[in-house]
Amino acid sequence: MTPAYVRHYCSPLGRLTMTSTDGLCLSSLTFTDGVEAAADCSVFDLTAAWLDRYFAGERPPEVPPLSPATTPFRQTLRDALLALPYGQTLTYGRLAGQLHTSARALGQSLGSNRLLIIVPCHRIIGSHGRLTGYAGGLWRKVALLRLEGIDESFLSQVNPMGM
Repeated sequence: MTPAYVRHYCSPLGRLTMTSTDGLCLSSLTFTDGVEAAADCSVFDLTAAWLDRYFAGERPPEVPPLSPATTPFRQTLRDALLALPYGQTLTYGRLAGQLHTSARALGQSLGSNRLLIIVPCHRIIGSHGRLTGYAGGLWRKVALLRLEGIDESFLSQVNPMGM
């Protein structure tokens, strides 16, 4: 489905594109290049304000309204991610155990997260603090974790520029 509303947000980590299908709830927030803006809506103002606070190093208040997840499992996963406190990480294995699923199935679902940063899949890490994939690029995952003040002792395993 083509979103009815699109707006761009210039973050310190690159351009983010916000979309909404109904103008009331955020449908996606992804790092993008080359997507042209279309109609605007008020949920984007809420999202931009949330992102401004986040990138200023603050813990933003309540998330903007989000479109429902596509499946009950993805909604459960989203709820678990939203409950993960700012500045804390959790391993794939531990989260998979909490959700009674496999780490592989969890990874596939996390890979389809279209609400980057707000639904904080960047806080999910591999065993022993190993950094694993992120739809926005691993260097952005590192930058987001650093912004949240996560212990950097395991972050040195990855070149922050993704090279």
